[in-house]
Amino acid sequence: MVTLLTILIAINCILLMAVILIQNPKGGGIDSTLGGTAANQMFGAAKSTDFVEKVTWGLATSLFVLCIITAIIVAGHSGGSLITPVE
Repeated sequence: MVTLLTILIAINCILLMAVILIQNPKGGGIDSTLGGTAANQMFGAAKSTDFVEKVTWGLATSLFVLCIITAIIVAGHSGGSLITPVE
């Protein structure tokens, strides 16, 4: 189970990096980076920016949730808690 979650986290990270690299900080985004007018005609300038932003937030949220679930499962298997006291 932990191996599956780790693989999902790795895939999620790779997708998140790709989506972030697609974004253009100057506002051009996917419409100017990947195909110019073809992407602009397919999505529209505003729609492509909204879509990429929603995908980014979705991947970031899923990464957060997957990491929390993995930490809980690993702590449950080891018999310890997430916070260990300092002696």
